[in-house]
Order: sequence, then structure tokens, then C-alpha cells
Amino acid sequence: MESLDLRVLADALAWRRASHAVTLVTVVQTWGSAPRPAGSMLAVRDDGVVSGSVSGGCVEDDLIARTKARFRQVDGGAFGLEKPAMMAYGVSQDEAARFGLPCGGSLRLVQEPLLDTAWVEQLLASTAAHQLVARTLTLATGAVQLTPALRGHAMQFDGSTLTTVFGPKWRLLLIGAGQLSQAVAQMAIMLDFDVLVCDPREEYAAVLMAGMPGVRRIDGMPDDAVRELVPDAHTAIVALTHDPKLDDMALLEALQSNAFYVGALGSRRNQATRKLRLAEHFDVSAEALGRLHGPVGLALGAKTPAEIAVSIVAEIVQTKNAAASVTVTARPDSGVLT
Repeated sequence: MESLDLRVLADALAWRRASHAVTLVTVVQTWGSAPRPAGSMLAVRDDGVVSGSVSGGCVEDDLIARTKARFRQVDGGAFGLEKPAMMAYGVSQDEAARFGLPCGGSLRLVQEPLLDTAWVEQLLASTAAHQLVARTLTLATGAVQLTPALRGHAMQFDGSTLTTVFGPKWRLLLIGAGQLSQAVAQMAIMLDFDVLVCDPREEYAAVLMAGMPGVRRIDGMPDDAVRELVPDAHTAIVALTHDPKLDDMALLEALQSNAFYVGALGSRRNQATRKLRLAEHFDVSAEALGRLHGPVGLALGAKTPAEIAVSIVAEIVQTKNAAASVTVTARPDSGVLT
């Protein structure tokens, strides 16, 4: 469900539209200290160009060589696999050493030719609309079916079908556009978050937006911005203005939303005062207030804006990964996406 895998599919789609043949490779099983988890994807173009990773670089060179060797020119077109196939690396200690897999790790992969791109277009459109999508591949035929997925639904592979889950990009809404927000935004962008900023103070917002390509501004007041965003389980919200009139407005909405992380800048004393204020004057429940990360960030002893930004982003990632690791036992909805 990583954004990286969505980027792999986007690259593969662009290559097919440019008349290249493409092979998709998915990790379906790992043993030992395999560098990439099950579900990780790689796309290999007919000329050896790749997107993504299935081993952190250990076996990619061999995969590229095998894929290029398989492609052949027939009537001016490039062809490779006709249907999905299994392959394995590191099944023995010698192979693990040969391919650089650490600690004797090994992995099994599914290779599939990307022949029909309609499902890729549909999947990318659905995830762009912040939907979770389960993709089921039937190895015997290469047929692909897309269905709605549940958050936390794990990848499934039974030897004949492979189901992987793709989700929307993780989003981060920053309330405030000061120096600290700039540092947090830079780090979040590097982690492939979709970063949004709301700050009605034009003198702050103008500076951030001018120097931060990739950051999108939401106009208006913070509470309106949170409602407009409709935060879901892939959204984090952090209030960083240090102005209760702005931060508290955003928190009132954020704490009632489905955002996986809500944080606010301020000392322990300020946070205690804030919680008391929200409870007494705005009837925010103790349960909702318990969701508030404040003081925001991990306790790293941070002093500078950059160090504080590291602590904030680290706590967001920690919370994100903990939430993503929860396995939902129910299967995806049986309805096919249309």
C-alpha cells in the first residue's frame, strides 16, 4: 500500500502508452532478512529501465538481464511473458550469497506481462480519489479484478491468486506556514506525503508557497480547511501556529475526524491548558482529547526548527506504520469496482 507502488504503476502505464513492453514483478513471499516486504513492486521496461524495487538492489540486475533476454522483436513489436510466472531467489545459502541477500534471506516473486492497462488506469483513478483498492491477479490466466478494500487488509497469496492492496497517498495538513512548517513540509515531501498548508496570515503563507514547490495551500480559516479536506485514515493534521485562535479551530474539527494523527505545538503546560479550554468551552470529549499528540513529536530533546521537524515527522511515521500494520481479518467487499 505504499505510494512507491502507485508510482511504479504510473510509470508502467506511461511506458505502455509509449509502446514499450512492460513486466511487473511483485514480492509474494520472503524468508529471513529480505530487504523488501511482501507486496513490493518493480516494473521492468523492455529496454531494461526499471521503476521500484523488490530487493533493495540485491537481485534487480539479474531480473533486468532476464527480462531483457526474454523480450524479442516480432513484427516490430516487443514481446515477453504471455502470462504470469513464479520465480525465486536465495532459496539456498549459495544463492543468497550470490545475490547479496542478507542473512540468508530469500524471496519468491510473481512476474506478469502488462498487456491490458485499463485496470491500471482505473486503480490509479480510484486511489487518487482516496479509495482503497484490492487487486486480484489470477496466475493461470493473467486476469485482473479490482474490488474495494478494507484498511489494513493484508496481501494474500495462495499459489494461484495474488491479492494486493493499494491505497491513496498519505496526506499531511499543516496549520501554519512559519519556519517550522517549512521544515516539516520539506521532510514530509521527501517521504512522499501529499502536503497541504492552511494559514490565513498572508505574510506567512506567501513565503512558504513561494519557496516550497509541491506544497498546496488551502485558503480560508483552519476549521474550514479541515472540513473541506474530509480527513480520512490516511491523513495527519498538525497545528503549528502557536496561536490558539488558529490552532484550536483546526483541532476542534481534526479531533472529531478520522485522521490517523492529530498534533499541536506547545509545552506540556500549554497543552494541559488547551485541553481544559477545549473541554470546558467546546465540549470536546476526553476520548477525542486523548487523540491529541501534544507536545507534538517524539521526545528527542530537539531545539532548532529542523530538529523539532524531525521529531514531528518521526512521530507521524511511527503512528502511520503502527496503524498500517494492523491486519483486518475481513475480506474486501465482493463488489467489483466500476
